[in-house]
Amino acid sequence: MIFSEIYGVYYKAVSEILKSSLSGKITSEECRKIIEKYAFSESVLTIEPALRSGKWPLIKSDGTPVIKNTPSFPMSSLQKSWLKSVSLDPRIKLFDISFDIPEDTEPLFTPEDYCVFDKYSDGDDFEDENYIRNFRMILDAVKNRKKLLVQSRNRKGALSELTVIPDFIEYSEKDDKFRLVANIRGEASYINIGRIISCSETEGQISPVKFHHENSLCTLTFELKDERKALERVMLHFSHFEKETVRTGRDTYEVTLKYDRSDRTELVIRILSFGPMIKVTGPEEFKALIKERLVNQKKFDIQKKL
Repeated sequence: MIFSEIYGVYYKAVSEILKSSLSGKITSEECRKIIEKYAFSESVLTIEPALRSGKWPLIKSDGTPVIKNTPSFPMSSLQKSWLKSVSLDPRIKLFDISFDIPEDTEPLFTPEDYCVFDKYSDGDDFEDENYIRNFRMILDAVKNRKKLLVQSRNRKGALSELTVIPDFIEYSEKDDKFRLVANIRGEASYINIGRIISCSETEGQISPVKFHHENSLCTLTFELKDERKALERVMLHFSHFEKETVRTGRDTYEVTLKYDRSDRTELVIRILSFGPMIKVTGPEEFKALIKERLVNQKKFDIQKKL
């Protein structure tokens, strides 16, 4: 692993202990507080004994330091290369993150090194200055519970202005788009950030309790025909969902899948990407969404031909 959140905390905790010991003796109580802050509570049983006994020869048994200089964590060349690759993703600019990496660092990989299948080519323009500004405004509103006045265009190009309470931002890998999930007049609504023209803070206090969808856990059932490795691809695409798969024939299966209501739009897109290999059998509400999207796609194709 290039970075490890688990093992990294031990290095951080020991580093802080060493920093404290440089100003004088460090007590067991001070060690315990540092370990609980930077590592795990049970780490007290491992870290301090290893330091005091000399197994990790970094401080003496009386708490005085062995080292003379403050410990540092310089990044390895591999870590720098990985961060360089991450910095090439245009979505990074949305979060106003900068990496202190030398300009001559070679990336570990570039966007040209991999190919993404089943992904639409009309994703959001993550490098557009207005898009970046709107995204950051929305992200700040989600974090700090602020109301927003949002101007956007719908699918038909009509302009609308709404006061919304942002709940969270979701990303569709299939669409390559970000969506704002917000409370509008007490209802959960989805707004494609790419369709937002402008947004600004508006007055009004918001309860610290976030908006949640009622009965958010839903069930979907579909029949699967295992052609062109469809079963393998379904297991991969829906690996993070709770599901049950039953074989109903030589190459047919019935899949029952549980998902959060907020993932419904993304799920519709993924189901449609399998074409005739998947037939949704229930519930009727989900089948209606499938039909609606297919009808809209057909209308769009006709308009393009005209």
